[in-house]
Amino acid sequence: MAMSNSSSYTTGSGPVKMIKFEERCFTFPPKVISPGLPALLLDHNNGNEKLLDYSGPRLQFQMSVIFVLTQTIHSLLKILGLPVFVSQILAGIILGPTVFPDAYSLVNISEDSVGALGNVGGFGFVIFLFLSGVKTDVSLTYKSGKKVVYIGILTVVMPLIFCLITIKMRHWAGNLFMNKTFFLATSYAGTSFPVIHCLLSELKILNSELGRLVLSSAQIGDMVTLVLTMFGMWVNSGIQHRLIGVFTDIGMATLFIFIVLFVLRPVMKWVVNHTPEAGQIKDICFYFVVATFMIAPRISHYLQLNPKYGAIIFGLSVPDGPPLGSALVEKLDPITSGLFLPIFTSTCGMRFNLTDIKHPNQFAKDHAIGSMVTLVVKFGVSLVLAVSCRMPVRDSLAFALIMIYRGTVEIGSYSAMYDKQVMSGDLFGYMTIMIVSVASVVPVLVKWLYDPSRKYLCFQKRTIMNSKLNQELRMIGCVHVPGHVNSIINLFHAFCPTKESSIALDVLHLVKLNGRATPQFIAHHKQIKTNSDKSYSENVIVAFNHFQRSCWEAVSVNVFTAVSPPTLMYEDTCKLAMDRLTSFIILPFHRRWCIDGSIESEDQTLQCLNFDILERAPCSVGILVEVRRHLKSPIIRDTLPSHNSSYYNIGVIFMGGQDDREALALAKRISQHKSVRLTVIHLKAKTSLGDIMVDTERMLDDEMLRDIKKSVNLTYIDKKVKDGPETSTFLRSIVEDYQLIIVGRRYRSRDPQTLGLEEWCEFQELGIIGDLLSSLDFVGDYSLLIVQQQPVAEHWGV
Repeated sequence: MAMSNSSSYTTGSGPVKMIKFEERCFTFPPKVISPGLPALLLDHNNGNEKLLDYSGPRLQFQMSVIFVLTQTIHSLLKILGLPVFVSQILAGIILGPTVFPDAYSLVNISEDSVGALGNVGGFGFVIFLFLSGVKTDVSLTYKSGKKVVYIGILTVVMPLIFCLITIKMRHWAGNLFMNKTFFLATSYAGTSFPVIHCLLSELKILNSELGRLVLSSAQIGDMVTLVLTMFGMWVNSGIQHRLIGVFTDIGMATLFIFIVLFVLRPVMKWVVNHTPEAGQIKDICFYFVVATFMIAPRISHYLQLNPKYGAIIFGLSVPDGPPLGSALVEKLDPITSGLFLPIFTSTCGMRFNLTDIKHPNQFAKDHAIGSMVTLVVKFGVSLVLAVSCRMPVRDSLAFALIMIYRGTVEIGSYSAMYDKQVMSGDLFGYMTIMIVSVASVVPVLVKWLYDPSRKYLCFQKRTIMNSKLNQELRMIGCVHVPGHVNSIINLFHAFCPTKESSIALDVLHLVKLNGRATPQFIAHHKQIKTNSDKSYSENVIVAFNHFQRSCWEAVSVNVFTAVSPPTLMYEDTCKLAMDRLTSFIILPFHRRWCIDGSIESEDQTLQCLNFDILERAPCSVGILVEVRRHLKSPIIRDTLPSHNSSYYNIGVIFMGGQDDREALALAKRISQHKSVRLTVIHLKAKTSLGDIMVDTERMLDDEMLRDIKKSVNLTYIDKKVKDGPETSTFLRSIVEDYQLIIVGRRYRSRDPQTLGLEEWCEFQELGIIGDLLSSLDFVGDYSLLIVQQQPVAEHWGV
């Protein structure tokens, strides 16, 4: 439909007024779905039509171009440690007018096409803000300590003051509220909790000491930023309009918050309370929340509140964690972070035009300088506050760098201001350059300054060998699922602790962080809880308290709960081991078998966690494997098992090395009890060919064997084998004689006794012998404990 602009003149008693009518051309009905490329090529009657004239294929093409370009750039920049956020902005800049100065480029096919792409990205940004609110636990804000509150407030207020002073000094004329300077300055000085959370997650320091402090401070700072932003908007509205307009806006915003907090939130809490424990939320409830979220931004817009604030406020009202919060995050977060949000970031970068910053106006120069001053002051205030809290200098520098980080929320806010002409093109260009620069530099510097594994580098020996028999042995038992509780309790019963050889057991219940942004660490014996309406580890506490009572004065138990991402659970485990002066950590194996040999359960995430702890632990580590399987058709053995109900039979397989010596030290401590029968099986090579053990190691092994023979009543078996198959045959003949078998991990050790078994080793964390004893070729009813002695400093390259 072709239409043209027209104009008319109206005359009256006053001057002549001209009224302009702007008319646009549009196609009706809109072309959404194409008949397909072959149909367009074969249909000669519609030869002028192209595939990209249809909005559906056009949008898919634009998304594909953005995705390919983003991944190509990120494949190059990730070598430097830059986050994918930088690649997404750079992809948008390349697709924008800076590289394609023509009116329409590769993705700017038409004005309508860019609008559709922007709507898809904007929709993803609103979902991102909503999910950020869902993950946020508001109760942690008012439960934060005074230092965190001071840091959160001062890192926003002080930079804001210096920014306003700088802009006022450079431009004396004008009101700070009339030209929206206060509103813009607040955006420069503000702290974004979702952006900092994404950075900490990417750096894998979310539940480190630094990460917890930054998250708490950022959450306070984000609340302060929100209050100051709305205050600036209302003051600016009051100056431009009458005071009644301000009160109307405040009243409408209050009405929206009232509806969300006192109508929608009680409904969602009722749904959560009526959902069975460990059960899934009903689909109708999930769709109700999603539908309410879809209309919440529109309602907030009608109530004179920014739609993005409506999404955040409604997200904050959703009960975090399972079942509702976790269901929303699990179902919406993958498509948001993987599809919609990259499109939004790239479309923000497409607004950047290099020609806009070549001839900036005075207002843009003033604000660009003010934003730089704000960045420097924010860094300085954060650094001073961190040092005043007695943080190390390197950690303080990393803290200050993280607090000035900029990301998706900032570029989204500036893009919205640019579209509404609150921010000019030259100022938007300066802000984009600043965001890209900060987002590129900060992750690299933080990685260089802060390495959480360094604090686990313990030069003090924390091993079982270095602990005295009459001294309390401090141990940690990790629990993930209910089945691990019984396994660890049975193992400690086998240890037969006594009052003279007591055990201080710290039980760490590791819970997956689901539907929340902030990790939690709860010490139940101190009654420290971060959420009064949530019950963590109740069954674990009951079980281990009963175990403590059954071993009165021989075992003391403290239960801890760590709620964190599975990939970062090693942080909680290693930190607890450092704080509690632990000598031994017991980890459950990631696979459990049924009695017929089939796999009952398997968790690859748990396997990765065990590897991380083995590499970083500040003490010795043991992996507990439950081998509870029998053949369907039992074979007849030459000799019956030597199980006796009044004795607990423990076997130690010894080949030499520090891990095997640590296993002997543990067995020596266990065998102090009269109900334990210990057997040490020393596997020796028939020939010295391939034996690379140094004389020092052999001397330490001999000394350890002599000591345990003198101090413990044991059965010593000296067995010579020539290779791995002979070792396997021998071990298969004796495993059913023991309820507990202890072996050293002996990682990357090559010996004649295991020759030929390396190629068949499935689980590297168990070592060759441990993997052999846990394989399906071995049947029996025994527990297997693989021991690794505390890694030495050279293991970390120190």
